[in-house]
Amino acid sequence: MTRGEMVSVVEAYLDCFVTKDLSKVSLAEDVTFEGPRMPRLVGRASVVGFLTQILPMVRGIQLKQHIVEGDFAATVFDMETVNGVDHVFDRLHIVDGKIQSIHAFYYPEQASEERV
Repeated sequence: MTRGEMVSVVEAYLDCFVTKDLSKVSLAEDVTFEGPRMPRLVGRASVVGFLTQILPMVRGIQLKQHIVEGDFAATVFDMETVNGVDHVFDRLHIVDGKIQSIHAFYYPEQASEERV
């Protein structure tokens, strides 16, 4: 796949967080999803179920950067949620135009504390 094709697959995935529509996300049947503080998910149904649960909490995303090398794409973005902003780095393995795995790394934005 070309870099542009890889980025298109990633952006269709990211777009679901804004549109709340998973129909354009190209996931392999045996896709895996890993992230902090959650068990590893295996299979399209499990990953779609998880994404369906979190989509209502997402208000928007701000894309920062795509990095593409071979069958892997990494994307850096800020995700605005009902609980604040998460800074996200997703590493995606894309095979034959389908997302084979997503490994998410994120940390919430720290609220500044006023000191008395």
